Amino acid sequence: MDLSPATVAAASAAWVWRPSDAEVVASDEYTLVRLPDYFDFDLSVVSFTPRRAVGPAVDALVERARTFGVPTLDWQVLLSHPVGLTEELAARGGRVKLVPEALAADLDQGPLPLRPPAVEVSLRWATSRATARDVAALMVTGFGGELPPEERIEAIAAREAAGVPAGAGGTVVAYVDGEPAGSGGLEIVDGVARLTGGVVAPRWRGQGIYRAVLHARLTYAVTHGARMALVKANPETSGPILRRAGFTSFGAEPVYAVPLR
Repeated sequence: MDLSPATVAAASAAWVWRPSDAEVVASDEYTLVRLPDYFDFDLSVVSFTPRRAVGPAVDALVERARTFGVPTLDWQVLLSHPVGLTEELAARGGRVKLVPEALAADLDQGPLPLRPPAVEVSLRWATSRATARDVAALMVTGFGGELPPEERIEAIAAREAAGVPAGAGGTVVAYVDGEPAGSGGLEIVDGVARLTGGVVAPRWRGQGIYRAVLHARLTYAVTHGARMALVKANPETSGPILRRAGFTSFGAEPVYAVPLR
């Protein structure tokens, strides 16, 4: 697949994250997502396609965001976002809180060859209540927040039990000696495998757990017709692993915390 900057930027822009239990507010210029309380952050911009000058469009979005009554708006500046957006966010007090990078890999020749882990790993798809709960606990360890309510875990397990065999994607859990050691998800949309939520429990880091989970996801992606793998990676954790595995960086997509009070 042609992994040109324009192709990757378009795939990144098309990736609009909307958890099924989130409140979504969409207009012809933006999409805002209000996350449930168990997440470690409150309100995010997941798309921004202004139809006018950037400044007034930012003002309109921020005014709408203030109606949620939360202190901060998280705004990720994508590769495709208009020139001048970062300056507009900084002018409104926005500060960079994280600088993920957009990494992509061509899957036309199959999954990337990866070294096996240093320990024996058992891999399972999170299609049961128990495995879905293990994923939720790992996510809290890696990204903060709290465990979702039990009914939410059950709903996630049911969704994945339907999605994994259908080729839509799912979440892989790695176990070492029966202990959940790491996990990572993917969603396949229009031939792009969107890799999400890669996390390894602290005691198992450095053992190749992330590689094992990555290989399982890439194998699944190729089997179900994906031609590109796309990740928005933390440059200090998963980024180096992905680059060594054969992913190419196409640039930073910084997340700004914009004060609303």
